[in-house]
Amino acid sequence: MSKKIIAISLFSGAGGLDVASFMAGVPVASSTDFDADCIKTLKMNDLYKDSEVIHGDLHEIDSQVFMDIVNRTPHDKFIVIGGAPCQPFSKAGYWVGNNTRRGINDPRATLVDEYLRVVTDLHPDGFVFENVESLLHPTNKVIVDCFIEIITEHGYKYKIVKANALDYGVSQRRKRLFIIGTTGEFKTEEPRKTHCPPDECVRTGLLPYVPVGEVIAGFDGPEYFEPEERTEGGTYHADLCEVPPGMNYKALTAWYGYPNPKFVADKRFWSFLLKLSPDVPSWTITAQPGPWVGPFHWDNRRLRVPEIAAIQSFPRGYKFYGNRRSVQKQIGNAVPSLMGKAMIEFLKESIDG
Repeated sequence: MSKKIIAISLFSGAGGLDVASFMAGVPVASSTDFDADCIKTLKMNDLYKDSEVIHGDLHEIDSQVFMDIVNRTPHDKFIVIGGAPCQPFSKAGYWVGNNTRRGINDPRATLVDEYLRVVTDLHPDGFVFENVESLLHPTNKVIVDCFIEIITEHGYKYKIVKANALDYGVSQRRKRLFIIGTTGEFKTEEPRKTHCPPDECVRTGLLPYVPVGEVIAGFDGPEYFEPEERTEGGTYHADLCEVPPGMNYKALTAWYGYPNPKFVADKRFWSFLLKLSPDVPSWTITAQPGPWVGPFHWDNRRLRVPEIAAIQSFPRGYKFYGNRRSVQKQIGNAVPSLMGKAMIEFLKESIDG
């Protein structure tokens, strides 16, 4: 018999990982975030009608608040999910010493520590922690090492998963790090991939990567027009129009054979005038793009909100609260839901039994 598993979500943001949990058959009993617009976004969506949505700074929310929610929600097992903001990381000095609990109770502790505090206080059946891949960089690795030390001391087996959203049906190149912990036993070595490069499909039996034109189809009509999408009259509008789909400013350089080059290759950030091609996946959707930072639509405009939401694999019709800058930040910071679904399903298999 399958167990009823519920989730407690920390650093929920606009709900990318929460949506993933619902997709994986693990309803979210509680979501929390410090950003008021994110909280309003969650409350606007029927998906959370039975969830307790908490507005607050996790530093100031006692673990017992979440334990009380777990205790009053029917379940057999429960997990904690969340992607702690990656800056600032804890300083290594906070973790020094034999008493590792001191690190996660230190008043100076960062949000990574707060995530660990909730996990060690609640002792869920499993957890999914998401962060940037650079957390494994030598300058940051002490955080991962101490994170592992603490969860191991509390009885968790774990997997560190370096994942690319492309491999899970998301039409976007986006690399992320997941640390997945369980009190059970992992059934497989890694989360199940569903997609691969087209030339490897016959060998692997997987589906080809999803082209971005497929996921944003239907949003190009006038009824979806947004004033913020306009580039006409801007400094680089004419240049953007000359960039072929799938290219960036380098298409207008001598490196590309462009007559009368307008730019010098490798002198600009690579996403400058970066334009999508409908036939291949998107580049990473960012939270705070500059005015001429892509990806742009191949129709020489900025992407619309439902388009960037679809590229992050939010369900169609998902609502977002706030002005355009706030919504871009919410979506850009989110975990692509299909990617998160694969991680939560991997965890669910280890504890569902």
